[in-house]
Amino acid sequence: MYRNKYRIESARLPYWDYRSNGAYFLTICTHDRINRFGTIENGNIILSGIGVIAEICWHDIPIHVKGVRLAEYVVMPNHIHGILILNNPAETLNAVETLHATSLHTHETSFSMSQNEKMSIISPKPDSISTIIRSFKSAVSKHAHRLGYEFQWQTRFHDHIIRDTTEYERISLYIQTNPQNWKDDCHFVLDCEQ
Repeated sequence: MYRNKYRIESARLPYWDYRSNGAYFLTICTHDRINRFGTIENGNIILSGIGVIAEICWHDIPIHVKGVRLAEYVVMPNHIHGILILNNPAETLNAVETLHATSLHTHETSFSMSQNEKMSIISPKPDSISTIIRSFKSAVSKHAHRLGYEFQWQTRFHDHIIRDTTEYERISLYIQTNPQNWKDDCHFVLDCEQ
């Protein structure tokens, strides 16, 4: 009855394995792009309590996910820009994963298997960019709410697979200079809902 009626199409590149080794430029926005993480003063970010939580949780990502290295990042008043570098061993990428939804008994119908196989294909994989960001967002929200802060994220995030050294350097510079350019970019035009 609800087949594909309420499903939002993924903004991720359809044939890319987001566990693949490489550099990923990520942008994660607060709900309605409300300035929750701090303010910009004289071209520098002054973090709020939630901003400090977000920065700490960002630094904790490699503790929770093997094969992830943090590169350039910045916490801005209403978003975070960061580059995550995945460097997973080849055997991790080729491993067969058993998720609870796909661990079915043989007595189930082929329709059920087909539905569960489809869900397995479209579900975020362990240690993928999607699961890393989902865990990061969850940790920030949990700590913010525990401390009594009103806080919410945009539902999705924006990602870009960095393809070469020139692009990496350009994006790194963009991240580094983002606080200085805040007055020109304070409405932040990149659509994090994509």
